[in-house]
Amino acid sequence: MIVRSSAASPFGRKVKITAKYLGIYDQLTVEAADTQNPEDTLRQQNPLGKIPILILDDGRKIYDSRVICEYLDSLADGKTLHPTESDARWQALTLQALADGIVDASILQVYETRMRPEEKRHQEWLTYQSEKVRRALDELAANPPSLSDDLTIGHVATACALGYLDLRFDGAWRAKYPVLQGWLDDFRKLVPAFDATDPLA
Repeated sequence: MIVRSSAASPFGRKVKITAKYLGIYDQLTVEAADTQNPEDTLRQQNPLGKIPILILDDGRKIYDSRVICEYLDSLADGKTLHPTESDARWQALTLQALADGIVDASILQVYETRMRPEEKRHQEWLTYQSEKVRRALDELAANPPSLSDDLTIGHVATACALGYLDLRFDGAWRAKYPVLQGWLDDFRKLVPAFDATDPLA
């Protein structure tokens, strides 16, 4: 199977951590994809032109990261990041949605500053997105996902979201959210794949 992504993609990182945690990373070949390059075959493989994408041995293509992670989970024997028991499942998926929302809002801020000249940047739009991130971090800090329970895709997504804030916003969140900083430190100890997929490593 082929995973097309980029080293900096938090969604690609989520997929790689999932595969490593489940013990099936050796079944994957990771290939770089350039979402900005119209000549990259990515746009033929995923009409949305987004990463990551999983290409199966028979040529079928699976996206986005949430679907890929659940597919990989279905291949693993024994471990799971997607609980089947109803309450635990919805809790894990909701936590993943919150964490992925942090990433989505953060990426929009990055694109606004990267793709537009300074005089054309829309400060109200940037504030709108940053407030989403702030509210989500407030929620996570008030209710840190327990690491004493079984690890879920929600935990992985949360760690990847915080890692992306470190990468693109110089870890500014850490000063205001020491509880989450401690949570991420504990996650790193539990899941070595987090450091192994660090885009700056």
